[in-house]
Amino acid sequence: TQNFFTSPEVGWDNFGALKISVVGVYSYENDRYSCFEENEMPALAQLFHRARLVVGFSSNRYDVPVLNHYFQRLGESSRLNLWHKERIDLLEEIEMASGIRVSLNKLAEANLGFGKTGHGSEAIALYAEGKMDELKTYCLKDVELTKKLFDLYRERGYLFVPDRQNAGEVTKVNLGRRIAAANATLF
Repeated sequence: TQNFFTSPEVGWDNFGALKISVVGVYSYENDRYSCFEENEMPALAQLFHRARLVVGFSSNRYDVPVLNHYFQRLGESSRLNLWHKERIDLLEEIEMASGIRVSLNKLAEANLGFGKTGHGSEAIALYAEGKMDELKTYCLKDVELTKKLFDLYRERGYLFVPDRQNAGEVTKVNLGRRIAAANATLF
């Protein structure tokens, strides 16, 4: 987003005041990563319309509410309610199965051997500085990590979650649901 809850013009949990900078997605249907800027929300809504399943990381807490505000303001032909779509939020799946909350970076390191290239707070600065290519690269890297973790989740039914008390140790968390990725969109 261009701003955050701590921005003076926003306020905590005011999703309607958050402005999209870039949305990175991966479409299994198209086998392609893409980025959409704020003025491209109708095209993004069409991609989500076609998706049977929407996958993200901590997406039900942040991405879905923000995007839904945009999608609800679109014209009749593009309007979309993401809350009515089947969704998998990998962080929620882990929390429900284990009671553990973990960052995308730590989860990726534990399962993939590598993590994020930056921090979410840097995205707002990249947008403010007009560094759109860097911002898109950062967002798509997060989407790539989410995709790889989702693919592992589908394949194995579990992920390794780092132990917060014992550095270097992981817990195998059985997530249980095996889901086909056909016609899914990740963000």
